[in-house]
Amino acid sequence: MRGFIERALAKVPRMNAQQLESFLYVLAGENERLEAVFDSLIEGVIVCDASHVPVLCNKTAERLIPFSSPEPYDKKLWESIDDEEISRFLREALTGEDRIIDREFALNSRNTTKIVTVSVTPLVKDRHIQGTLVTAGDITEKRRKEAQLRRAENLASLTTLAAGVAHEIKNPLGSMSIHVQLIKKALRCKGSESCDDALDRYTAVIDEEIERLNRIVVDFLFAVRPMNIEPIEADIDALIRELADFVAPELRESGVDIKVELCGNSPRVRVDARFMKQAILNLVKNAQAAMPDGGLLTISTVLREGTLDISIADTGTGISDDNLSKIFEPYFTTKDNGTGLGLTLAFKIVKEHDGEISVTTKEGKGSAFTISLPVPQKETRLIEYSGRSDAAAAAGSRAAEVTGT
Repeated sequence: MRGFIERALAKVPRMNAQQLESFLYVLAGENERLEAVFDSLIEGVIVCDASHVPVLCNKTAERLIPFSSPEPYDKKLWESIDDEEISRFLREALTGEDRIIDREFALNSRNTTKIVTVSVTPLVKDRHIQGTLVTAGDITEKRRKEAQLRRAENLASLTTLAAGVAHEIKNPLGSMSIHVQLIKKALRCKGSESCDDALDRYTAVIDEEIERLNRIVVDFLFAVRPMNIEPIEADIDALIRELADFVAPELRESGVDIKVELCGNSPRVRVDARFMKQAILNLVKNAQAAMPDGGLLTISTVLREGTLDISIADTGTGISDDNLSKIFEPYFTTKDNGTGLGLTLAFKIVKEHDGEISVTTKEGKGSAFTISLPVPQKETRLIEYSGRSDAAAAAGSRAAEVTGT
C-alpha cells in the first residue's frame, strides 16, 4: 500500500478531479482499515509525540488505563491519568529515554483488582526520537493462574514435607518411649549406684531425642513458612567474596581448598542478600560434605545473555543417577547426620528470586550446582519508525479534511 501511495503522490500534479477523488477514497478506506486493526488489538497502544502529548490511542488502552477525561489529546499523557502511581511512572519514563518493559500496577475498580503492565519505548525515525510508544496489557488472569499453580505446588510440597516430618518424628519418639520404660524399671530398684547411673544415661538419651525433635520442627517451619523476600540491586561478586572469606577457615580445616573465579563485569542483580547467601552457603556445605578426604571447591560467576550464573563446583564423590532426581526433595539425604533440607531450601530461595538451579555431576568426579539469576534489562533499545514521507503525511492530512475524518 505504501508503494501505491508513493506512486500516486508522484502523479498528483497530473491527476484530474475524478482521479484525485478516487485516490482520496482509497486513502480514507485504508485509514479506516488501519483504525479498525488498531482498535482491535488486545494490547493497549498509545502513541505520543515528541512533546509527550498523545496523538493516537486505541480502545484497549482507554479501557485499561484510567484516563481522567475521554479526550486525552490536549495535554501531556501523565496529566491525563487518574492514577497517581501510573502518572508518576509515565512522567519519569517519558521524560527519560530508557526502554522500560512490563512495569506492573494494581488498579482497584468495582470491588475487583486488575493487574496491568505498562511498557514505554522510544519511537525513532531517521535515528532521531520522534515520540514514544506506550503499551498496556491486562495480566490479571495470568497472575491468578500463576497463584493457583503456586498454591498447588505449595500444597504438594507441604504434603511431602509432612510425610517426611512424620517419619523423622517417629524414630525419636520410639527411642523416648523405650527409655521411659527403662526409667520406670530403674526406679523400682532406686537407691543402688548402678541404678542411678542407668537413670542418668536414660534421661540423657531423652534430652538428646527432645533436642532432635526440636531441630526437626524448626527446620520444618523454616521450609514451609513463606519467605519475606526483599530484593534490591546487589553486587553478586562482592557477596561471593564475603561468603568465601567466611567459609575459607572451616574448609581449610577439612582439607578443602577454595578458589573464586569471578567474571569481573557482573551486573547488579536484584536479590535479598540474606537469603541468597544462605542458598550459596547450603551448596558450599553440601560440596564440603561430598569431599570427606579433601578436595577443591570452586565458586565462579559467568555472565550469559539475560542471566548471571553462579557455579559451586566440587571434586567430591558426585551424585549417583538414582539419587540425582531426588536431591531437591525434602528430607532426602545421603549423610548420616543430615536433615535433608539444605538443597530444598536452596531450591526454594532461588525460585523466590525468579531464578533457576541446576546440577551437573559425575560419580566419583564431583558435582557443579549452578544458580541462574535474571539480569535486569536497562539498556536503551530504540524501535525504528518507518513512517510516511512528509509529502505523504501532508496528503493524508488533506484527505482527512476532505472526507471529514
